[in-house]
Amino acid sequence: MFKSKAVKKFVFRWMVVNVVYLMVKLTIDHEEEMESFFTATSAFYYFSAFFLFMLTWEINDWLLRRQKRKGGLDFKSSLRILGKTMAISLPMSALVYYLALFPFRETIGIVCVDPALEFRTDFLRAALLGATVIFFNMFHFSMNQRDEMKQQMEDLKKEMMASRYTSLRSQISPHFLFNSLNTLTSLMYEDRDLASDFVTRLASSYRYILDTGEEDLISLEKELNFLDSFVFMMNVRHKDAVIIKTDVDLPSEKYQIPTLSLQMLVENALKHNHYSKERPLHISISSIGNEALVIKNNLRKRILKEETTQVGLKNIKKRYAHYTNKLVLVREEDGIFEVILPLLAKDVKELNLLSVS
Repeated sequence: MFKSKAVKKFVFRWMVVNVVYLMVKLTIDHEEEMESFFTATSAFYYFSAFFLFMLTWEINDWLLRRQKRKGGLDFKSSLRILGKTMAISLPMSALVYYLALFPFRETIGIVCVDPALEFRTDFLRAALLGATVIFFNMFHFSMNQRDEMKQQMEDLKKEMMASRYTSLRSQISPHFLFNSLNTLTSLMYEDRDLASDFVTRLASSYRYILDTGEEDLISLEKELNFLDSFVFMMNVRHKDAVIIKTDVDLPSEKYQIPTLSLQMLVENALKHNHYSKERPLHISISSIGNEALVIKNNLRKRILKEETTQVGLKNIKKRYAHYTNKLVLVREEDGIFEVILPLLAKDVKELNLLSVS
């Protein structure tokens, strides 16, 4: 596949060289003087044109690929690439024509009346054609980049829709409801006031999940309020076996995060670790200035029947990628598992739309 693409590219560029060479040749010489196509002078100009065209094209391709890895093509980077390509190709053109028209003119067999004038003409023609090649190549690259971005946006939208439904199904699971109802049944005989509070928290949690199921982002304030109810239920259910602490010291109403991301990370910690009253699982949610949240727990890995796919973490990372270049960091060291979630500004959706447009 790669070789076929490279061959097609080479053939296309070779045909372009031929067309340009013929157009220039017919402009300079009379159309009836076809014998001029088969002289040493014509051969030199053909092969020099082929060499300089291919050199310029490949240099420009290499610079464009390198810029793509850095983040894509924009106006400033286009000017830089244009300047760098010309800075390499122009001295090479000057060298080729200088050597051919002065030291090696007789050796090659080039016929010209005024070598100095011919050198200036050839150099200016090479500069003009080189710049034209670069402009068209960069235009083609930018169109491909635009199409790729459109496709990526469409793919990301589909993934986001799938992740919303996946997230919703994973949160409103029969397993979670079954365990909650079991806990509630026990509480009704042990502590009716606590049972009443538990029912209220359970109802508010499900209401929040249903109301925000179609929203990809939610204010940090609302997410923390929901998490408070969820933590209450986990503390009641697991008692002293799970200790969850929240210490978020910032104006939570000014920031957003992906909906249900905190609850998903807490559930992951419960799912993947052993815990008991003697050896409790400690989970903490805290803020790092006004930049991020850190969700941390001690590790006592549970051996699962099926290998983990990290669907939850991948889900969160993909949702963040739609709104920011900041990364979701995941670290595991010294018996601690830690996830750092960047905080998003309230107007992040509008800013993202402007950047895409």
